[in-house]
Amino acid sequence: MSEPSPDQLPDQPSTQPARTSGGLGRVLIAVYAVFAVAATGRSSIQLATHASEAPVPYALSALAGVVYVAATLGLARRGAVWRRVAWIAVSVELVGVIGVGIVSVVHADWFPDDTVWSVFGQGYGYLPLVLPFLGIAWLLRTRAPR
Repeated sequence: MSEPSPDQLPDQPSTQPARTSGGLGRVLIAVYAVFAVAATGRSSIQLATHASEAPVPYALSALAGVVYVAATLGLARRGAVWRRVAWIAVSVELVGVIGVGIVSVVHADWFPDDTVWSVFGQGYGYLPLVLPFLGIAWLLRTRAPR
């Protein structure tokens, strides 16, 4: 008779982090996916039709789209590498939305149109400001037990 594997022992705590794509994580991933499409689409149109009006804000919006894609993939996939991708993406997102938010308030004339992170995501109902905090909270909640 063979012995049960370690993952079959009833009193053996798991040392693996919880899946980030389960439960409420699915909703978070869906929101990130919507923002990935929205930011990428909007910035693509802005850059294609009138990039000369505000190239830096539109490029920052395109960067936001890439960050949202990375966060979506990082949260949706399993493994240490994808978890690290998610951490990096939500951290860059937090710094980006706060940094661009401050600059867009101080120099409003640099932002002729709303971008995803301008005025702290005002054009998107301030969800871009809240989203990285939710992402960080979810990553912390699903981390491996100590």
